[in-house]
Amino acid sequence: MEQKRKSKITERFMSLIFYLSIIFFFIAFNFQDSRTNGWYQQFMPNLGGKQITDITFLDSLTGYAVARQTSDSSYIIKTTNGGDNWIIIYRNYYMMTGIQFLNMNTGYACGAYLYKTTNGGFNWNQVNAPSISPEKVYALNEDTIWIISSDGLVGGAFLTTNGGLSWQVKYTQSAANPYHIYMYNERIGFMDGGGLKKTIDGGNSWLPITGEGQFTDIYFIDSLTGWKANGFIKKTTNGGLNWVNQPLPEGGYIYPSQLDRFSIVNKDTIWGVGGAYSFVNGQRGIVYRTTNGGTNWYYQVPDTTIHIYQYKYIKFINKKIGWIYSASSGAHTIVGGDSAFVMSSNQNSYNIPDKYRLEQNYPNPFNPSTTIRFSINKNAYVNLSIYDLTGKEIIKVYDNKLLNEGNYKVTLDFNMLNLPSGVYFYVLRATDEKQNQIFSQSRKMVYLK
Repeated sequence: MEQKRKSKITERFMSLIFYLSIIFFFIAFNFQDSRTNGWYQQFMPNLGGKQITDITFLDSLTGYAVARQTSDSSYIIKTTNGGDNWIIIYRNYYMMTGIQFLNMNTGYACGAYLYKTTNGGFNWNQVNAPSISPEKVYALNEDTIWIISSDGLVGGAFLTTNGGLSWQVKYTQSAANPYHIYMYNERIGFMDGGGLKKTIDGGNSWLPITGEGQFTDIYFIDSLTGWKANGFIKKTTNGGLNWVNQPLPEGGYIYPSQLDRFSIVNKDTIWGVGGAYSFVNGQRGIVYRTTNGGTNWYYQVPDTTIHIYQYKYIKFINKKIGWIYSASSGAHTIVGGDSAFVMSSNQNSYNIPDKYRLEQNYPNPFNPSTTIRFSINKNAYVNLSIYDLTGKEIIKVYDNKLLNEGNYKVTLDFNMLNLPSGVYFYVLRATDEKQNQIFSQSRKMVYLK
C-alpha cells in the first residue's frame, strides 16, 4: 500500500516536471528570438548582364571570378572581403571561361586566350599558347600548365613544361576532344574526351575507363581515393579504375536531384551543389553535405534573401567557411551553413488528409536519426523547428515554406548537429497566405547519445 502511494507520488512529480518544462519552453518560445541564419546573400557588381563562368577563393577574404562575353565585354573581378564586395580588375573584348590561382600572386585565366598575373590580378598578360580558344586551364606550377579545347577541328589537350615558351599536343580526337581536365600531379590525371580517360605518364598515353563518361568536377585526396560528379557523385578507391555511385537524397520535391560541383574539406567532409527543391511558389537551389566521405549525403535549402534557382559553383576553405554561387549572385557562410541538414523530406502520400496533424517522432528516444511526420489538409506556409528546453531554436527545418496539402515526413540526423543528449521539442506551425495562424502543435523528443 505504502509502495503504491509512493509510486503515485513519483508519477505525479514526474508529470509536474514534464508540464513545467513545457510551460518554460513556451515562455522562452514567446520571448526569446534565437533565429540565426547560416547563409547570407552576396551580389556581383554591375557586369552588364554578363554571367559568371568560373569562381575561386584562395582564403577567407580573397576570391576571383570571370564573366563571359555576351555582346561587348568580359570581366575578371576580385574580392578582398570574402565576397561582400567585388571590383572589376580586368576587362577585354574576348571570351572568359576559367580562372585558377597557384598562390596569392600568381594566377591564370582563359577563354579566347590564356592570361597570367603575377601581382594578384592587378595586371594580366597574354601567355603564348596554341591557336585555340582554351576553355579550361589547369596549372600545376608556373612551368607545367595544361589547357584544353573541345573544338572538333583544332581542339584537344595541350601541355607546356616551360611556362608557355613551347607547347606539346597531348591529345586530339576531333569530335572526342575533352571538355575538362584534372591532374593530380605531373604524371597522373584525368580528362573526359570521348569518355573518361586516365594518364599515368604525363599525358603521353590515355587509358579509357570503361562505362564512365564526362565529368563536371573531379578531385583526388591521394593517388587512389577521389570523387567525380556529372549530375551524380561517384567515388573511387583504386585510382579511378572503378567508380561507385553514392546515392543523393531524392523524392518529394527534390527536383532535380543532382550534384554538379563539389568542394572537399577533408576525406570525410564534402559539400556539393547542383540540385534544387521545388516549392509551390518556385524552385530553390539546395546544398549537399557529407561528413563520412559520401556514404550518406544530406541537404539543406539555404535561407537567403533572394531565392536562387540553382547553385552552379561552390568553394569551402574549411568546415565553416564557404561560398555557393549561381551565374549572377551567391551566398556565404562562416558557420557551416544553416543548422538543419536533412536526410530526406518527402511528401510520401498525395491523399488529402482530413486535418492538420503532427505525429510523434519515431524512434523516440533516438540515436542518431529520427523521423517526424506531419499532415496538412490544404496548402499552407509551414514552419517546423526544433528547440531545446530553454526555448532556444536550434534547428529550422522549414521556414515559412509553402507546401501542398498532403502527408510529409522529415528525417534528421542529430550526430551532424553536435548536440548533447537530452530532451528537445519540435513545433509545427502553419499559416495562410495572410500569415494568419491555422495550426500549431509541439511534441517532445529525446536524444540519447
